[in-house]
Amino acid sequence: MHKYADVIVEVAVSGMDKRYIYKTPFEVEIGDRVIVPFGKRNIEGYVVELKDEADYPEEKIKSIISKLDEEPAVLPELIDLAVWMKKKYRCMLVDCLRLMIPAQMRGENAVGPLVRKAVRLKKSADDADLSRAKKQLEVLRTIESMGGEMFLSTLPDSYAAVKALEKKGYVEVIEKPLRRSPFSGGYMPMQPLFTPTEAQKSAIDEMSAAMESGGGRFLLNGVTGSGKTEVYCHLVRKALDMGKQAIILVPEIALTPQMVDWFSQKFGDNAAVLHSRLSAGERFDEWWRIRTGQAQVVVGARSAVFAPVSDLGLIVVDEEHETSYNSEKTPKYDTREVAVQRCAQKGAVLVLGSATPQIKTYHNALRGYYNLIELHGRVNGKPLPEVNIVDMREELVKGNRSMFSGALIKALRECFEKGQQAMLFMNRRGYNTFVSCRSCGKTVKCPACDVAMTYHQGDSQLRCHYCGYSCPPPKTCPECGSNLIRYFGSGTERVEDEINKLFPGITVARMDADTTAGKDGHLKILTEFREGRAQLLIGTQMIAKGHDFPSVTVVGVVSCDMMLSMPDYRSPERAFGLLTQVAGRAGRAKLPGKVFFQTYDPDHYAVQYAAKQDYRAFYMQEIGYRRKGLFPPYTVYARLLFSGPDEGKLMQAAKQANSAFESWISENPQQRKNVLHYRSMEAPIAYIKGNHRWQIFFKISAARSEEILDFLSALSQEGYKGAKCELEINPQSML
Repeated sequence: MHKYADVIVEVAVSGMDKRYIYKTPFEVEIGDRVIVPFGKRNIEGYVVELKDEADYPEEKIKSIISKLDEEPAVLPELIDLAVWMKKKYRCMLVDCLRLMIPAQMRGENAVGPLVRKAVRLKKSADDADLSRAKKQLEVLRTIESMGGEMFLSTLPDSYAAVKALEKKGYVEVIEKPLRRSPFSGGYMPMQPLFTPTEAQKSAIDEMSAAMESGGGRFLLNGVTGSGKTEVYCHLVRKALDMGKQAIILVPEIALTPQMVDWFSQKFGDNAAVLHSRLSAGERFDEWWRIRTGQAQVVVGARSAVFAPVSDLGLIVVDEEHETSYNSEKTPKYDTREVAVQRCAQKGAVLVLGSATPQIKTYHNALRGYYNLIELHGRVNGKPLPEVNIVDMREELVKGNRSMFSGALIKALRECFEKGQQAMLFMNRRGYNTFVSCRSCGKTVKCPACDVAMTYHQGDSQLRCHYCGYSCPPPKTCPECGSNLIRYFGSGTERVEDEINKLFPGITVARMDADTTAGKDGHLKILTEFREGRAQLLIGTQMIAKGHDFPSVTVVGVVSCDMMLSMPDYRSPERAFGLLTQVAGRAGRAKLPGKVFFQTYDPDHYAVQYAAKQDYRAFYMQEIGYRRKGLFPPYTVYARLLFSGPDEGKLMQAAKQANSAFESWISENPQQRKNVLHYRSMEAPIAYIKGNHRWQIFFKISAARSEEILDFLSALSQEGYKGAKCELEINPQSML
């Protein structure tokens, strides 16, 4: 037994982000969660290293008090992953270690196994001995028929009989964990894998060979409907046949039930699910099934990349282009990069799958960092849907001031008359996007955030989508007293309202953040639509990808311009991806599909190439713009973001950091040419949740960014009076 252990304590303070040595009065292992004395209190910590010698005075070394779990909670390779993440994302090690276990396992009210009394058979029934105890014999036969073990709660009228049987030595009463299953309907009957097409088989063979020979990184670029999910299933089967485990990541919780159904049909009780909508107990039980090897296939959202699989063979990142794979909380990690590292650790295969890969990912694939595999056609030769670009300027000339073009209304009417289904995409929730005074021009903004509030007709409230503040809409202008209050813009609520006026007999389902708040909110809406109880599904981007509805023949994008007009250099990329994905929901079965892109900018290259589903052409034009404008991947964007309630202290903190950076540049003149641009300025959204915001923005040469980012990371941890400072590298939102 080792004499000492290095422990990372559960204190997220930069000055305490180091190893503390403790004596080991009992056997501990790397990855154990322990209770240790720290100052005047006892706190949780993680054992990260064992040793027999200490470089610290023996008399000052305290002892570990206790272990929290029977088995090490964090696998050794996940400790190594956390160390890598600390360096990569310039954060504290304890923040990375916290990602490796369910959050509900930490703290005073930590969740654990749910234990219930159960009855276990010790010996078979003796008819002669129990001939006069018919109830006891009946209970014993029941236990035998159920495999020799039953929870006591399933025998509510038989406690006396069980007690008698226990006394006679036929059964024993034990404590048994009760699984809190997230599969409310139970597992579906297992189904065989489909026979792959020639293109799918070629992809499967290439990636399977890599799995056998020590791993590899692949980008599977396939048009919508090309059967990427079936390829994933065959690769999972290959991993299981090799005695290995697999992780399947999906970007949206809305997609998780569909993927779970798919994989549970193929792999039964061998599939586990991890995502944030599970209850604390369900999440722990699923995590524990994975940790103990009871489940070999993990399906989940971003955090499932940290699933405690001990013999990893495969990670699939489906819809890899999605921004939800980037964590916006500390540590601000990129799931794709973490997956690359996990696969490298274990010699596993990584598959990034998408019809519209990130520009960065495709760029790296063309440079050889990923092996590029392309699926050019839909399964069984199904045609791509017919895409119509509708110029809404012409609709105005014709006198049509509706949010729907004449062509889309006609297509919807024909669709409903034929008993088919349709989908309408509007990437903004609410009824109106802002409320403004037509007299003075002032927009009603959130008092805690520098953003316009959105009107929600369902509860007649203005709501801030940043902090959640809500209030009734004003009847007169708070600024000038005018009664010329008007409502502008459109969201999913208004689309639903207008559709109900046009097609009053149609059942409509709406899917956005307002309608999917409950645990099974996504699943209920998707099930209603899949079963045909709703003819039309209206939604935000959560309806755009991954879903396969055979009866959908018409898809309409109500406004392309909303996506194209965002103040972000990635707007064309994100618009192209969403348009291509949502178009792919139409015509996926035998019925042909029609898609309508409504826009006031019909010649925009993102719209044109999305209509053709021509990713390569879009990439070539977009990467040219990135190269010319020195945007990522040719540069790195970084910003020091300061926030705090006192604007004066905030400005002082930003000024202090700016001066420190200028001094560093002066002392390191060789770095000046690598900083292409930097500027201290107010953040685009200057006020959120009662805090003012200021930023120092940097554009850095991608090839020579590490030393500069290291200095900025140290600068962000300096500690500023009255201000919080965060370093963001290529932030997902420039606002």
